Amino acid sequence: MAVNSMASVSPKPHNIGISRLFPGSMPVFLMLLMVAAYIILPMLATFLYSVSTRWTTHIVPDGYTLSHWFDGFADNRFRGALLRSLCLALVVALGEIILVVPAVYWQKVHNPGIKNILQLLAAIPLAIPILVIAFGLLQLSGDYMPAAQGTIGLVLIAQIAIAFPFVYWAIDNAMSSARVEHLAEAARTCGASELKTLWHVILPNIGPGIATGTLMAFGTSFNEVPLTQFLIGSRFETVQLYLLNMLRSSDADYNILAVMTIINFAVTLVLSVCVVWLNAGNFAKRKG
Repeated sequence: MAVNSMASVSPKPHNIGISRLFPGSMPVFLMLLMVAAYIILPMLATFLYSVSTRWTTHIVPDGYTLSHWFDGFADNRFRGALLRSLCLALVVALGEIILVVPAVYWQKVHNPGIKNILQLLAAIPLAIPILVIAFGLLQLSGDYMPAAQGTIGLVLIAQIAIAFPFVYWAIDNAMSSARVEHLAEAARTCGASELKTLWHVILPNIGPGIATGTLMAFGTSFNEVPLTQFLIGSRFETVQLYLLNMLRSSDADYNILAVMTIINFAVTLVLSVCVVWLNAGNFAKRKG
């Protein structure tokens, strides 16, 4: 009798797993499932379209082929847009790290008074619409540096400016967690120069923060549209401008457009997963 009573109140193994993963029980699980479907289904449809021979009357394509992917990578314009976007995003990410790491280190170790200035600079790109920033740069460069207008250098400076907040907060949090003030003091006590302290002591201790900031800057540049559109236009066609121009074209190949969209999504997804993984590692380290 007692055994039967205990068996009647024992939870099923399946319910235990879901309740552990989703403390809010089944409604939360269903809501997350719907959100996942809302995000995944459009990308799945885009991927199927990129490998479809024809898709008109059925819920799935009539046939499948990789010819659109081969055609896309055989197209010089397609490869050029992808290569330009990757190179520009890489230069923006490296430029951000070179500028932000020494600035935050100097603020933490030597001059805490400039913290408010750096935070204000980090807030400006988030508070001002990007279109306003683009028109402001056009006006400023037209008045004082006309030769810079329409150049990739102006686009590079603008993208470094709008990616600054994401890199600044990642580096600032990493240096706060590593307590770089104490590390720098210990290094100076041992006779290390400022450059050696930064290179051999500080950088190894803020690696996850640098990686997170680099990925955020890379993703911001790779997915940026209005600054490139207004400052240089199709003379430097990136992935986003390629997609925009293809949508405007009357003879666009939508299968190749789907290929580029999937590549764009894949790059963004990989960057997002890496950032989440690095932040999870930092959180576990702090907790430990």
